[in-house]
Amino acid sequence: MSKLLLVEDDDSLGSSLKSYLTGEGHEVVWAQSLAQARELKSDEELIILDWMLPDGQGVDFLKEVRESDLNKPVIMLTARTDLIDKVIGLEAGANDYMTKPFEPRELIARIRVQIRDHGKKDTETSSGVLTRGDLVINQNEREIRWHGEVTEFTKMEFDFLTLLAESPNRAFSREEILNKVWGYENYPSTRTVDTHVLQIRQKLSDELIETVRGIGYRFRFNEN
Repeated sequence: MSKLLLVEDDDSLGSSLKSYLTGEGHEVVWAQSLAQARELKSDEELIILDWMLPDGQGVDFLKEVRESDLNKPVIMLTARTDLIDKVIGLEAGANDYMTKPFEPRELIARIRVQIRDHGKKDTETSSGVLTRGDLVINQNEREIRWHGEVTEFTKMEFDFLTLLAESPNRAFSREEILNKVWGYENYPSTRTVDTHVLQIRQKLSDELIETVRGIGYRFRFNEN
């Protein structure tokens, strides 16, 4: 059983989702506003987050979550269907995105995927070793092996690659990368990010770090 935080202001949808998710064996805490979400947020394993709420936007709450927890799974729910809205949600740090209306069974499937992947991240965090195909990142030894061979990385290159590899297929904006890796909240130029991507690609592969148009970069990885 997983503990979920459901943030949804619609009475009918919220009630039905809570009932359905509880029936599937999950413990569900339901908040109907950002204020309630902030009060109830604690030890949940996953957050299901509506975009439009009576006291603000879900993406604002998502940004707050990401300030303290980079990896907690968050699934955005919204009636917005424009591509730009999906881009904004993903850029803010959403792991997945569902547009209303949707089938509860699909939501259950996506929750299972996110919790499974998050469990793998927890195991990797405790061991200190990230394995992504032919790439192995040993965070304790600060060592990177590519096809079994040790590859020399600078501190920033190592931290940059680790950030992306910890959340494969998630798009990171250049500003978020600067904040997380370099510690800059407001930096006059994002060119340094592009430069480091070029350097990492030269040492590993052009295909590992993918450019996400209009956003930034992501570590592309398919387990299958």
